[in-house]
Amino acid sequence: MAIPKKVTERLIAGIKRYQPILVAAKMRDVGEADTVTIVKDMLADVFGYDKYAEVTSEFAIRGTYCDLATKIDGVLQTLIEVKAVGLELKENHVKQAVDYAANQGVDWVLLTNGMCWRVYRMIFAKPIDQELVVDIDFSSLNARSEADIELLYLWCKEGWQRSALGEYHTQKQALSRFFVGAMLQTDPVLDVIRRELRRVSPDVRIESEQIRSVIVNEVIKRDVLEGEKAEEAKKKISRALMKSLRTTSNRAPKAAALIPPVLVSELE
Repeated sequence: MAIPKKVTERLIAGIKRYQPILVAAKMRDVGEADTVTIVKDMLADVFGYDKYAEVTSEFAIRGTYCDLATKIDGVLQTLIEVKAVGLELKENHVKQAVDYAANQGVDWVLLTNGMCWRVYRMIFAKPIDQELVVDIDFSSLNARSEADIELLYLWCKEGWQRSALGEYHTQKQALSRFFVGAMLQTDPVLDVIRRELRRVSPDVRIESEQIRSVIVNEVIKRDVLEGEKAEEAKKKISRALMKSLRTTSNRAPKAAALIPPVLVSELE
């Protein structure tokens, strides 16, 4: 990931400056209001936002307020829920922030106590859900670690403007167990496995459906094959296969036979 030198220097300086500030705040057991002040300063000094023009305090949402919100070019980007620095972040804190985001149609939510920074992607399904995309423990960051700097960059203003967080989320989805599980059930993959198995055992007759059965019933865990995330992974892979086959249909009219019947049914 190519990060501008100026941004890298700011992130390194931010880690060195705010780690002791957060430790001291936690030792004093400062409350939520003081933590919000620290977080707002970090959004400016570490993450590059203009705290006067791009960070809004107590963003109004249907009669209640979210602690902070970020805007870029006047467009609402993220709702931020802040808890006291000494408070352990829990599921009910996430739900509160998600409810705010659902009311605003915002795709991203940040939950933080200054130490922990958790970035969630909203899933606008029924019911509304969220997916943890980035989980940063600021206190354990190493200013000399390239990986840690890249992780912080995802949340920077410059990263937002380059869609770094969205691309990271897409890559993470593609490598999720649900996508890999769905991909293992497609005919092109089964054909490759079948060919390699026949190479190892040339005298044994092996069919693709037998391999599929073993994968589904004995290799992959049940939670990877069932549920909304598994179904969504199947649908996305099916759409990708259909799009690819439409593109090459003129050159390969028989390509449609490659689409697994079980996946085609998901689109119908």
